[in-house]
Amino acid sequence: MKLSIIMPVYNERATIEEIIRRVNAAPYEKEIILVDDGSSDGTKEILEEIKDPLVRIYYHDKNYGKGRAVRTGLAKASGGIILIQDADLEYDPREYAQLLRPILEGKAEVVYGSRFRGEGKTMFFWHAVGNNFLTFMTNLLYNTTLTDMETCYKVMKKEVLKGITLKSDKFNIEPELTAKILKKGYRIYEVPISYAGREYSEGKKITWKDGIVALWTLIKHRLVN
Repeated sequence: MKLSIIMPVYNERATIEEIIRRVNAAPYEKEIILVDDGSSDGTKEILEEIKDPLVRIYYHDKNYGKGRAVRTGLAKASGGIILIQDADLEYDPREYAQLLRPILEGKAEVVYGSRFRGEGKTMFFWHAVGNNFLTFMTNLLYNTTLTDMETCYKVMKKEVLKGITLKSDKFNIEPELTAKILKKGYRIYEVPISYAGREYSEGKKITWKDGIVALWTLIKHRLVN
């Protein structure tokens, strides 16, 4: 079954070539779909030089946000399994095997990589607090037992997305996608992953304001049919 790797990209000049190399090394039939979300730091120019037939690149005319980039990538995906990959080296593509195993073995249709189940984790205190709070609210509102709702590593059979219309443009794509998957009756299987979190000085983009929007997104989709 072909794997569609969706990679939103925004101002990742320092990491983009290395993350593409690591993703390309994954031993699966795959397509790599990069969506440049209006980068202004030279990332776009690097992407324009890529000639790899496995890599398809799409460009936004301006910076809309991670959610819009993910939505663009999903619309272009042709594989039977979808995997979302950030472009910043915080998440390690060498862990694809453990993410894909539950799906390939028929144990799950949706798999999240949990940074809180893994041993190799570098995360700042307030980021951990925010993540844990949003995950707690997800569990409370949707009667589930996740440990990491905000993880980048979300993997699912493409058929899971049938009937799901995503609308978020920003980081609230994470709670929107999670809420809509859970409301369709799917259970989310978690596997441990490593994580090497960045500082804002290194390019980390999510802020506390995104956390407030994420909370409202969870509540809104719980109340809306």
